[in-house]
Amino acid sequence: MSPEANEPEPGKPEPHRPDRTLLAILAAIAVLVIVALIVVFTRGQPAPVDEATPAGVVQRYSAAVIAADEAAAAAYLTEAAKARCNSSFERMAADNLRVTLVSTTERPASADVWVLITVSEGGGPFGSAEYQMEDGFDLVKTGDKWLIDRAPWQLTVCQNTAVK
Repeated sequence: MSPEANEPEPGKPEPHRPDRTLLAILAAIAVLVIVALIVVFTRGQPAPVDEATPAGVVQRYSAAVIAADEAAAAAYLTEAAKARCNSSFERMAADNLRVTLVSTTERPASADVWVLITVSEGGGPFGSAEYQMEDGFDLVKTGDKWLIDRAPWQLTVCQNTAVK
């Protein structure tokens, strides 16, 4: 082969080989983006707390309220809590609520579970607004299970008792 065989033809640009460092950087960025997407999309629900504990009852009750499953939520309430229910009170939309466990105080016959309730409200000129408040659940032990005797107003459900 003559050295002239490797020279570009007149009028054609010289073929350019990509820089290997640039390719390595782009490949690393692509891998990081893929890993980040996998982490974001595979992150599931929080691990369930044991239902035999006050925190576990509050977790399941709150999940039922947020899912608008009033029958499931009511199963975690005492009869007194159901009787105190004011169905004329309009509960806020639960799909914009997030509930985080703060602390639990357990006694032989009663317990207090404190949660942080985060409310997100969409809209506004600067994006969505968010506010938080700390509130507590009062639970009583009935037999071998815990039931909610008082829930924060944002998480209160009243089953429809109207006759059709």
